[in-house]
Amino acid sequence: MINAAIVGCNGKMGYFVAQSLSESKNAQTLFGVDAYGESKLEFPVYKSFDEAEQKPDVIIDFSNPAALDGMLSYAVENSVPCVICTTGYSTEQIEQIKEASKKIAVFYSGNMSLGINLLIALSKQAAKVLGGSFDIEIVEKHHNLKVDAPSGTALMIADAISDTLENEPQYVYDRHAYRKKRSENEIGIHSVRGGTIVGEHEVIFAGHDEVVTLTHQAQSKEVFAAGAVNAAVFLASQKPGMYDMTAMLSSVL
Repeated sequence: MINAAIVGCNGKMGYFVAQSLSESKNAQTLFGVDAYGESKLEFPVYKSFDEAEQKPDVIIDFSNPAALDGMLSYAVENSVPCVICTTGYSTEQIEQIKEASKKIAVFYSGNMSLGINLLIALSKQAAKVLGGSFDIEIVEKHHNLKVDAPSGTALMIADAISDTLENEPQYVYDRHAYRKKRSENEIGIHSVRGGTIVGEHEVIFAGHDEVVTLTHQAQSKEVFAAGAVNAAVFLASQKPGMYDMTAMLSSVL
């Protein structure tokens, strides 16, 4: 049985992770870490790792980029693997994560859904076939409380497609600032925020007189929590390094 610490346990995703862990046969919650401190959850909750009295087997992080420093410092010092699901990190913070992975196992993904990772794989395949002659646009939709834009998943999709294309494309996030014809070497990325949309991602390949569209819709946040718990069980036995959903799926296929 894997003992997990949940960073951001008082948040919406933290709640779903705790629920998923309570239903798991392979993992359970040891304690939570949240800047808001205690809650009504059925396990100890600390404001920081400095207060923690137990050592977990793995950390699951669904919090805020501001929590990264304290979490990585604790994880490296105590050799605890980290499943990092938070998005919105700066370039410098991503480098911190990569540096930490030299000493501990780190599972880093902008989306823990199995379906979205299939979408990414299909988008890469489509780019190999269509990328040279089709324009590529990515549209992501999320609830009105989401802070970062574009979503980490949209960037994951764009990066995967970019790795497939012969020429590195330019990411264009907004077109209102200039008026000119769309260049061939670009990927448009667009964000929509509204209501309670859990998460929708659409990849559009637009060619001459035909359009191919790949779409994924998350109906609840539970799919991300279940993926994070599966990643935690997988990561607990891994050597230091960077891991993602592809690595986890490869281990069981």
